[in-house]
Amino acid sequence: MRADARRNRDKLVAVAREELIARGGGFVMDTVAARAGVGAGTLYRHFPTRDALVEAVYAAELEDLARAARALLDDLTPDAALREWLTRYTRFTATKRGMIDTLRAWTAEGRAPMSTTRERITAALAPLLEAGAADGSLRPDVRPDDVTLLLHGVFVATATSTDAEQGARLLDLVMDALRAAGATAPTG
Repeated sequence: MRADARRNRDKLVAVAREELIARGGGFVMDTVAARAGVGAGTLYRHFPTRDALVEAVYAAELEDLARAARALLDDLTPDAALREWLTRYTRFTATKRGMIDTLRAWTAEGRAPMSTTRERITAALAPLLEAGAADGSLRPDVRPDDVTLLLHGVFVATATSTDAEQGARLLDLVMDALRAAGATAPTG
């Protein structure tokens, strides 16, 4: 793909991501094109259908989230990196809520591109938990797949909450559960 075409595609995905968070599945394709600064023809060349655009947003979000785990460990202590990653995972689930109708339709059709999501999330969690166990900040007996299920429960429970702070409080409780005995929460 040419560099300008790649930039246009990336801009379209970024704007669609924002629209999905703000407007859910009711976003308007032409609005995405206009906000990205491209014509409708460019949009439809890259994404001939709304589903194609939603799938690209989903894939980009999941890739960003999976890649972030290791990158965060370069800059933060393992427990601080995990907490930041949980915040990013929360944003990922907010985007997913905007595409829930599309995701359900794909599931009903048997063509769910998110079928590997749980495995990717679990794989992203593994190095964070391992690094925390190694430095003594996180419990060594926690399995990544258990944390994935725990997080799923938090996000399902808060999906319809009107308390904007509830999700953050629950993630803090998750961190408390994952913290090693005697370890303290990072400051700042």
